[in-house]
Amino acid sequence: MASTHIRNPVEWSWEQLKQTGQAVGSAANTMTGAWDTHGTAPPVVRRIGLADLRAALRDGARDFESCRTDVIFLCLIYPIAGFMVGRFAFNHGLLPLIFPLIAGFALIAPLFGVGLYEISRRRERGIAKGWTDVFTVVHAPAIGSILVMGLILLALFALWLFAASFIYTVTLGPDLPISASQFARDVLTTPQGWTMIGVGMGVGFLFALAVLTISVVSFPLLLDRNVGVYRAIATSVRAVRENPGPMAAWGLIIAAGLLVGTIPLLVGLAIALPILGHATWHLYRRAVA
Repeated sequence: MASTHIRNPVEWSWEQLKQTGQAVGSAANTMTGAWDTHGTAPPVVRRIGLADLRAALRDGARDFESCRTDVIFLCLIYPIAGFMVGRFAFNHGLLPLIFPLIAGFALIAPLFGVGLYEISRRRERGIAKGWTDVFTVVHAPAIGSILVMGLILLALFALWLFAASFIYTVTLGPDLPISASQFARDVLTTPQGWTMIGVGMGVGFLFALAVLTISVVSFPLLLDRNVGVYRAIATSVRAVRENPGPMAAWGLIIAAGLLVGTIPLLVGLAIALPILGHATWHLYRRAVA
């Protein structure tokens, strides 16, 4: 008679991480063909409206209630937030990067949402098990392409931080603030500070627009079909071009959700991020045939 071994949570978590690491390692070998279209036909882009955005958010909220994916983000957000607070508390030279880092999170949010898209995909097909389905992403046929898309977003994030640092140097000078109060005075009570805010917001908008255009449906599409990075980006661009109004509204919804989520000590992100992530999958299903 076979014995049944009940694993404790630590053992189970270690096994999941080990399997994930092995899958990511093998996925790295597939990145060389990530741009290939694999002979698939170009996806068809549909016209959508504001009603589709509301429906996507409603379906995303249902997925969130069903799978309680806030658990994932509570485990991710607070260690990261605690590390950042500690770094900024003891190194005032990093103060100019506080807002660029927080705002720049929107640039890499589509990458962090991949696990949520997979949960929604599996729930839609009736094979969902819960929030642990996030680990199944590493077994996706297009994981190599997904990793390449992630690297593209990380590169844009790094470029945004460089641009923000350059804007700070040009407007407020190369000297770093010696305290948080001095930094606040320099930014909010001087013409140079307001110039930095205006220019920074303009440049940040361009980065956000670029990321929205290339990624609004590309990550869900790659999970759904192994079409390659080039075709995924091209489809995302076509979706934005065919639906400029709804996609602009979707970008505003994401920005507002992330902003509101950061206000109460980042705790709101544990709710906003999962709902927006799940909703992105449902938006993809409505925008792409």
